[in-house]
Amino acid sequence: MAGFPVWHAGGGAAGTDAGITLPRRLHRAVLALLRPAEAAARRLVIIAARGLVVVLPPRKSSQEGSALRIAGSLPTPPKAVARALPLFDPLPRWTQHISHSAVPRISVPGFSAPFPVALPSPHDPIGAARLLLRLEALGSVLDDLPRHARRLACLRAARRQPAASAIAGPVRLKRTWPLRPGRPPGSRPSRRSAHAVHAVLGDLQGLAVWALSDTS
Repeated sequence: MAGFPVWHAGGGAAGTDAGITLPRRLHRAVLALLRPAEAAARRLVIIAARGLVVVLPPRKSSQEGSALRIAGSLPTPPKAVARALPLFDPLPRWTQHISHSAVPRISVPGFSAPFPVALPSPHDPIGAARLLLRLEALGSVLDDLPRHARRLACLRAARRQPAASAIAGPVRLKRTWPLRPGRPPGSRPSRRSAHAVHAVLGDLQGLAVWALSDTS
């Protein structure tokens, strides 16, 4: 993928080595382009899924899907599943995140002052294993767009389908509109001095809204 740096990690397969690090400055630069690239890929999937109709089997109730486990038996270990790009935009955070220092700063007023906290350096190593997984998920979407378009169609159809036990209890509302309100994630208010991925995201936003309005 053009525009993204390439790094190598020794000792482990791609995406499995938890010791992969990048300098803070480079990590932020990759993340600043990865967010709009992921949003643009979602909109490509939405456009590709326009007019796609899927038929799902009736959803089973929780009682039908439950299975008894013999006492003393070990549970089946979960299978390793590759990370997939979320096809629904993350909703904006309405609460402000407050970061706390890792070490408590204890002081006695009038006798001692709290020790200064070192400011983050642009050269600090930041874990990049999760960043690499997100890059692999983005590449998977671009390599096989029709498969992920069907995945989105099945996901939206499943969320529209009422559960078999909905009559017995309250119905939980689920999102069926994959775009979040407002600007796309990672977009910029102005295209001035922006990367090419921001311009692509701005063009795909309108096409994705049109595709959803035409099929909803």
